[in-house]
Amino acid sequence: MSFIPRLENAGMDAWLVRLFEHIDEANIDWIQALARQCEKSFAGQLIDLVPSYTTLLVHYDCLQLDADQAREKLWALLGQLQLDASPTQQQLHELPIWYDPQVGPDLPRLEQLTGLDWQQLVALHTQSSYRVFALGFAPGFAFMGRLPERLQQPRLTTPRQQVPANSLGIAEQQTAIYPNASPGGWNLIGRGCTQLFDPQRQPPSLLQVGDAVRFQPVSKAEFLRLGGNTEEIPL
Repeated sequence: MSFIPRLENAGMDAWLVRLFEHIDEANIDWIQALARQCEKSFAGQLIDLVPSYTTLLVHYDCLQLDADQAREKLWALLGQLQLDASPTQQQLHELPIWYDPQVGPDLPRLEQLTGLDWQQLVALHTQSSYRVFALGFAPGFAFMGRLPERLQQPRLTTPRQQVPANSLGIAEQQTAIYPNASPGGWNLIGRGCTQLFDPQRQPPSLLQVGDAVRFQPVSKAEFLRLGGNTEEIPL
């Protein structure tokens, strides 16, 4: 790593380890390597780990460990941190998506902004796989990147009050699927039919940080056969 890590106090029982200053796919492997080392070193003293774009939040049991002891452990781990010689094989998820203005109401506007027709936009969006950088906003909501430059567009000025479950959106450098119906301000370009979050599943979120995701275009007939819904989206 070229950046010198920092430790930031995140309360009486947590430290935020800031490994990087800028978002990059290469960050994921370093953050995951640190997470694995924390699991080994803290063992039963660890409550939770929350990886993100450039950071790792380490939540520990303050009844077993005080802040200074936790900080010393983290500095020791950072001092010898290296990528695994045999990294864990990343999980690849292939998610079927119906791309169409009927379920992707922002496609016509994106055509005007990019100068591409929506079929070309879809081709760009599906040309490569995306890594999961972080989970957040809503249970199972996976922030994935990075989008091809021509697809990068800002969020909506006014978010929609309700976005149907499984709606696929893009915003800035990222893409994501809304696991459940919720408000949202991303540009909607299609809809999936995969259950991304199930509280009865272990882990509940299908997509995990570090996973790779590839979107597979399907016809409306195939989308419906797989259980997709065509609920209209308020404009």
